[in-house]
Amino acid sequence: MAEHPATPAIILAGGLAQRMGGGDKALRMIAGRSLLALVIDRLAPQCGALALSANGDPARFAGYDLPIIADPVDGFRGPLAGVLAGLDWIAETQPGAELMLSAPADCPFLPRDLVARLHQARIDQQTDIAVAASAGRSHPVAALWPIGLRVDLRRALLADDIRKVDRFTARYPRAIVEWPTEPFDPFFNANTPQDLAEAERLAARAPD
Repeated sequence: MAEHPATPAIILAGGLAQRMGGGDKALRMIAGRSLLALVIDRLAPQCGALALSANGDPARFAGYDLPIIADPVDGFRGPLAGVLAGLDWIAETQPGAELMLSAPADCPFLPRDLVARLHQARIDQQTDIAVAASAGRSHPVAALWPIGLRVDLRRALLADDIRKVDRFTARYPRAIVEWPTEPFDPFFNANTPQDLAEAERLAARAPD
């Protein structure tokens, strides 16, 4: 795979975690560590700067040494607002960056080649956006975004009231990059207490 520039990333932790009973899903524990810590471990070797998209008191994430970026638009507008927060943050702090990775905070087994493969697919297919997929299903919040989309995204959120990520990304050429699901799906996400128990089982099988 070709070399790619260091890519900043936004970790999306702004969900309401209703199926988990509320609270910060990213701080739930598996294998003695938080979901967020495991996601950081997966992304840090692949990315440049990391930031966390989260609303409310940032002090609860103080132990992670990440910039905490609140939604830049009013009202809970879902993960697209977190993507916009990341794009705005990068445009302000890293003016030379052209692309951003977004990733969910509840996927503790993210692939270690996530960034490289998304970059390569975007180049090969000459698309604006590259989106991860597994088991025939896309994961629209695990994606590579051009920083320049932030103007269109802000308009889509505020003027068009678009909330679904794939409804927005469908406006642009997308590369869909499929990952294998053996020995398990790297995009397994922990939405419920039952999912956390399954994540513990998977972590025991693959401690790395």
